Amino acid sequence: MLKAIDICKSYHRRTILKGVSFEAEPGSCIGIAGSNGCGKTTLLSILAGAQKADKGRLEADGVELFSRRKEIYDRIAYVPQENPLIPELTVKDNLSLWYKGNRNRMRQDLEQGPAAMLGIKPMEKMTVSHLSGGMKKRLSLACALSGHAPYLIMDEPGAALDLECKETIRQYVKGYLAQGGTVILTSHEPEELSLCSRIYVLKDGILHKALPGQTVSSLIALFHS
Repeated sequence: MLKAIDICKSYHRRTILKGVSFEAEPGSCIGIAGSNGCGKTTLLSILAGAQKADKGRLEADGVELFSRRKEIYDRIAYVPQENPLIPELTVKDNLSLWYKGNRNRMRQDLEQGPAAMLGIKPMEKMTVSHLSGGMKKRLSLACALSGHAPYLIMDEPGAALDLECKETIRQYVKGYLAQGGTVILTSHEPEELSLCSRIYVLKDGILHKALPGQTVSSLIALFHS
């Protein structure tokens, strides 16, 4: 189980997160919605260890993570909204650069692991600069999951992607959850939010739990209430 406990963050005297807490069980997907600039990306980057919280704790299976950077790296796969890829390199070279394992394991993943399920092998010789946005997102996801982490954090995974790429990622996430993985994602898209076991709205630095079956229009109303 992943537990975020009383996470706080401020920038230049502006409070972004005010004691954010939630729990995510194995096989569950937690969705975080909210208006642009509300702090969703900040929260996810803190959970992934890319930023430091001013206060708070993050626990995975009873282990405190913020003070153990390697534990975060081993346990959490992070897919930011902007793809962290090097455009001049090939797909295979980018995968090798970010891969959390040896070459034999990477070859296995290309044949039957996350990279295979995301369709990476047919494009492994292509230069990243020539990839579509959907291809880049699938490659970023394959790189992040190369360590087979039990927790997956994704920031707007379907943003600006075509329907086919969105569905590919959505189907992968469904399989990941079915195998007991835990997902935390931010999204405004109904198809992605439909994957979620629980949805929260982040407003004024506080997480508000959405009611079961709450419609997208009513969630949007919460952003502005």
